[in-house]
Parts: sequence; C-alpha cells; structure tokens
Amino acid sequence: MPEPEQTVTAPAASAPVRWGLGDCVLGWIVAQVGGLIAFVVVAALSGKDVSNGTDLSLGWLAVAQLGLWAGLLGVPLLSARLKGNGAVRDFGLRATPWDPLIGLGAGLGTQLILVPLLYLPIFTLFDVSSDQLEAPARGLTDRATDPLGVALLVLIVGVGAPIVEEIFYRGLVLRSLERRFGSNWAIAGSAVVFGLSHFELLQLPALVMLGVILGILVKVTGRLGPAIATHLVFNMITVIVLVSSR
Repeated sequence: MPEPEQTVTAPAASAPVRWGLGDCVLGWIVAQVGGLIAFVVVAALSGKDVSNGTDLSLGWLAVAQLGLWAGLLGVPLLSARLKGNGAVRDFGLRATPWDPLIGLGAGLGTQLILVPLLYLPIFTLFDVSSDQLEAPARGLTDRATDPLGVALLVLIVGVGAPIVEEIFYRGLVLRSLERRFGSNWAIAGSAVVFGLSHFELLQLPALVMLGVILGILVKVTGRLGPAIATHLVFNMITVIVLVSSR
C-alpha cells in the first residue's frame, strides 16, 4: 500500500523592507519627546524639585526612562513589523549560546583595556581626570543606596539599556544606513549617532569606540546577540566598580 505523500511547507520569502532613515529620525524624536513628557509627569507625581534630575530616586528614574524607551524600542519593533519582516529577520534579533562568551570577552576588553588606552592621551593633553569621566555614571550609581536601588540600577543600566539601545542603534539605525551607504559607513555612522545621543562630551570618544565595536560584532555575526551581551558586560563593569568603591 503506497504511503501518503507528505507536504513540506517552504519558509516564507522575505518581503522587501520599507523602513529606513525616516524611521530612525522618528524613533529618535519620539524618544526625546517621550523622555521629556515622562520626566514632567514624574516631576509632578514625585512632588520634588527635579529641575536638574538629581533629586529623583532610581524608582522614579525607571519610570521616566520608559518615555525614552518608547521611541528607541517601540519605533524599531513597529517599523519592522509593519514595514518589513519583523525584528528577528530584519535586525538579526537573535542569539546563540556562544554570545554571552563573546560579550564577556569583548565587554571586558573594551572597558578594561581599550577605554583606558583611548583616554591616556586625553588625560595627558587636557585638564581632565578619570573622576570627571566617571561623573555621569557615578551620579546614577550613588542613588543605589539599598538592595532595591541596586536591583533597579542593574535592571535599568545593565539589562534594559543594552537591549533597547542595540535594537535601535545596531538594529534600525545600522541596517538603515547600511542599505543607503554600505557596511563601513553604517558601522561608523551608527556609532557616532549612538555616542552623540548620550549628550556627554567627555564620554563621547569611548561611546563612539564602543559603538564601532558593537557594529562590527553585528556585521560579522549577523546577530544582535553578541552586541547586546557586550553592551551588557560593558555597562555592568561600570556599575560593579562604582557601587563597590563607595
């Protein structure tokens, strides 16, 4: 008796993507406006004078961060879903068991070797110090005064920021630039945008260098996993060093 024929379903073909640099600009604008609105709402709810942000607890900062992440995360995911094939196909939002090891090596090497080497001539030639370089991060870590604060710090800086920022800068921005200008310009351009978006002049060289390394990892592997892991390790080293040195 002949066996019944089996039907094999071929994987769906990728549709042409329609997202691009316009979506990058939209995401950045939504992030800035959303962050500002969230900050105003947090200021009203907290009842504190938060004109410079220093009086906010980490809990309120976590709430305010949601406005920023609405643009950096929401716009790329919606753009990929509505104008492409989803974030997994379009941005390489996937990981393998090797990615944490890649991230550990790249994150440690960047934070402990490359950043000090990069700033050695800057400290020598200009009137700046390592304390000034650490000031923005220390201003955040100093608010973690109890176990709950430390947990929030890890969630915001060590977990949330690497995932959200990699989806935006190495997902949407890098891929959009690559389609228009090619891989090398995309890696460099996304790194510069990443660095400038932090609005920290002294930290800009380190941020751009980190962005280049993350972009290379994405280009070589075709995945966001190694970049997310590297970014996570890079941020967590700062958190651990600053929290333990208080």
